[in-house]
Amino acid sequence: MSNPSTPRTVLVTGGSRGIGAAAAWLCAQRGWAVAVNYTRDAAAAQAVVARIGTAGGTALAVQADVADEAQVLAMFATIDRELPPLFGLVNNAGVVDVASRVDVMTLPRLQRMFAINVFGSFMCSREAVKRLSTRHGGAGGAIVNLSSVAARLGAPGQYVDYAAAKGAIDSFTVGLAKEVALEGIRVNAVRPGIIATDIHASGGQPDRAAEMAPMVPMQRAGSAEEVAEAILWLLSDASSYTTGALIDVTGAR
Repeated sequence: MSNPSTPRTVLVTGGSRGIGAAAAWLCAQRGWAVAVNYTRDAAAAQAVVARIGTAGGTALAVQADVADEAQVLAMFATIDRELPPLFGLVNNAGVVDVASRVDVMTLPRLQRMFAINVFGSFMCSREAVKRLSTRHGGAGGAIVNLSSVAARLGAPGQYVDYAAAKGAIDSFTVGLAKEVALEGIRVNAVRPGIIATDIHASGGQPDRAAEMAPMVPMQRAGSAEEVAEAILWLLSDASSYTTGALIDVTGAR
């Protein structure tokens, strides 16, 4: 919902940095109360909350590892208790890993990749649907999943596991959108390309955005704010007839 007339909450997972932090800030600027989820970096999440509060908005930092069901349930319970009714979910929490070929990937790496990037989005969406769906007495709402252009490029020689996890998110987005289309919930995904955030450093390639820029037709990396604008459009009433869509924000890559 764009500029909600009554207070409504959006949960942004992985909201302490990068695209998540940009989305949290933009949501607050447009009238949402924001639940800023984080896993470990409480200080970063509190900094996002403080920035929103200083600007007159409402925000709450909520710790939870989205791969842990008990923590997901506790997070939603906290949001129910502390913030206005939930109306939006941004499934942004995600991880990459160091560049690797499939023939040397370990099971623990694969389990972590899918637990956070796929299972986490499923569990958070499940809990959101229970609150948003008219079938469950809710008032409707919107879910935006963060996929990646890697889902269609495959990321060979780097992280095919990440690409496959994001491919699962694409399928999940389309399927869930159709499942809840008559229940007041829209479900869409944004597929960023090369974006200048510190997720690259977490995968051991801090300069990856700059190094990959020449491969992008626009000859530059994107910004977290540019991705956040697409997320906000999908959350808002401006996209009221858009569901099951996969929106590329890639500079034509």
